[in-house]
Amino acid sequence: MKKNLGILSLLMFVCVVTALLSDGFLSEFNIENLIRRTALFGIISIGAAFVIITGGIDLSIGSVVCLIGCLVPWLLVEQGLSVWWTLPIAFCISLGIGLFHGLLITKLRLQPFVVTLCGLLIYRGITRGFLNDQTSGFRGQFEGVRQLSLGMIPLPGTDVGVPVPWVILIVVAVAAMIFLNLTIYGRYLFALGRNQEAARYSGINTDRMIILGHVICSLLSGLGGLLFVFDVGSAQPVDFGNFYELYAIAAAVLGGCSLRGGEGSIVGVILGTAVMRVLKNSITMIDQIPNKIEFAVIGAVILGGVTIDELLKRLAATRRTASRVKESHSTE
Repeated sequence: MKKNLGILSLLMFVCVVTALLSDGFLSEFNIENLIRRTALFGIISIGAAFVIITGGIDLSIGSVVCLIGCLVPWLLVEQGLSVWWTLPIAFCISLGIGLFHGLLITKLRLQPFVVTLCGLLIYRGITRGFLNDQTSGFRGQFEGVRQLSLGMIPLPGTDVGVPVPWVILIVVAVAAMIFLNLTIYGRYLFALGRNQEAARYSGINTDRMIILGHVICSLLSGLGGLLFVFDVGSAQPVDFGNFYELYAIAAAVLGGCSLRGGEGSIVGVILGTAVMRVLKNSITMIDQIPNKIEFAVIGAVILGGVTIDELLKRLAATRRTASRVKESHSTE
């Protein structure tokens, strides 16, 4: 809760500063766009959090987004498949990628970093190959299914609405929170991240949990790719989804997920994603900040947040040690 409050305070601070320095920040169009993009990136960030909680990493998220984002309009428009065939194919491919990663990591004992780094290259290469580097788009068709990203759900009695991707994010987040906090499998994932050997000796099937984490991450990456391409209407294999894995990992870490594993909060991940998107929006809207230093500003904020988190952990550990020493002396 303290971490979440800290991230929320940072988010509010950035919003207030940006609103003071830019007249367009609080415009209806900008707020709606900000909420929509936060929801889209929040979905893939939750997927990244599942892998990070197990003590792993997934660098292929952006390439999976690219693969699914380019494949779906290609199947619908170029191959003439129906939506009811295309969507299951997309999710089956995403599931297969996660299963493939999990099996390589658990059965061949390969490092998650190496497996997913190779996946980053393979999936984008495959996408560029079968599309011959050509843009894949809907060409004005399938406007109905694109409402999953573009649609608004009106609030009763008002003139405003909630973007559909935000509703999808809430559904995914609630399901993830229930899974992690209220099921035994969620406790298994946290235990695995804290100490894999201890979890194995406790009777937990660690291989199955690692595979599960990667499958969930790939499924949410596929869902993200689907929503991203519905949002923009087209995708180019060479750059669609570029650096999205870094945004997802950064949002998860900023939101309280430890890269050592065993720690994480879905609410924190969503807040971390919001901070990332507001920062990017601020850099775009504030004239005094050059757009070219976008990654430098975001990197500095993330590094600062992680550093402060680590220092607070050490301070808390020092206080606990001092308290135990004091108690032992008092009992003597």
